[in-house]
Amino acid sequence: MRPKVRTNNYRPWDDIKTPIRDLSVRQVRSSKYLPLYWGKDSIGHCVFIYEMTEDGAEIFQKNMVSIHGIKIEYRLLSTTGNQGLILVLEKHVDQDLFYSFCETLIHELSEVSDPLVGLSIALSQIKRWKAFMAGKKGQVLSAEEVRGLFGELNFLLQMLREMNNELDALEAWQGPETSHQDFIFSDTAVEVKSLSGRERNAVKISSEDQLESLSSSLFLKVFRLVDMPESKASTSLNELVNAVEETLTEAEAIEMFDTKLAKAGYVKMLAYDKPKFIVIEEQTYHVDREFPKIVRSELHTGLTRVGYEIKLESVRDFLCADKDVWGR
Repeated sequence: MRPKVRTNNYRPWDDIKTPIRDLSVRQVRSSKYLPLYWGKDSIGHCVFIYEMTEDGAEIFQKNMVSIHGIKIEYRLLSTTGNQGLILVLEKHVDQDLFYSFCETLIHELSEVSDPLVGLSIALSQIKRWKAFMAGKKGQVLSAEEVRGLFGELNFLLQMLREMNNELDALEAWQGPETSHQDFIFSDTAVEVKSLSGRERNAVKISSEDQLESLSSSLFLKVFRLVDMPESKASTSLNELVNAVEETLTEAEAIEMFDTKLAKAGYVKMLAYDKPKFIVIEEQTYHVDREFPKIVRSELHTGLTRVGYEIKLESVRDFLCADKDVWGR
């Protein structure tokens, strides 16, 4: 009998038979300390199990959350008599996303040896996924969206260095709120764009509102990124998110950051460990009345959803220093 060929679409549940009753499971081999399992229930639903060798019922009750489409329960496992955190995927069509969730969970628990600490970490990850699934996307970010978020987070780090108040800096980040500009603060607006090293020297403007603002000053910030995974200086999206989290010291700011990440369509996934970028260039442009742009206030009646590109070489005269953004 030929061995089963595992393609890129292979999922661990593919090799698990549907049981007549209860659960059929297989242990996650990459788990060093904590007993984790892939499984299927009697209906054929995909299951992930974290077996507890200690009583974690109280922790579960205090931190219990629900996610639409994923059944979450904490109960005795008939196979071992131990307790277990059990996640059941209720819709087969969401299997790829559920698999990404479980992969991330396994990674987060890989170095944890204390079962109760592991349960707290698992429930914290579930809470983040709940916010993610309730967000505007609920799916993996595209390559372009990864670059866009990477640019916004780079600018957010700059804001955190420039501003004394973490909450003010996070309030200013309006990209996840579908505002016309990515950052709005102190009568200043900033639109952030990210270019890959392979792209020609032009930025895409997605609407007639993006370069028109009620703020007194409007700036266009452009980051040019190159994917260099072999470089020690390169950074992945997951690493950049961690860098922002490590900068934050206030609990309210950390919670706001997590909420905005979810709205932006991000939750930690192993898929975001790549690409790994280096910012090889960043430029700031002052978008004044003379800056070439298409804006709503000057459009003919009936025209809407206007998208266009700006050649950066044509707007060199509008280059300015970063200190201009911060009003220095």
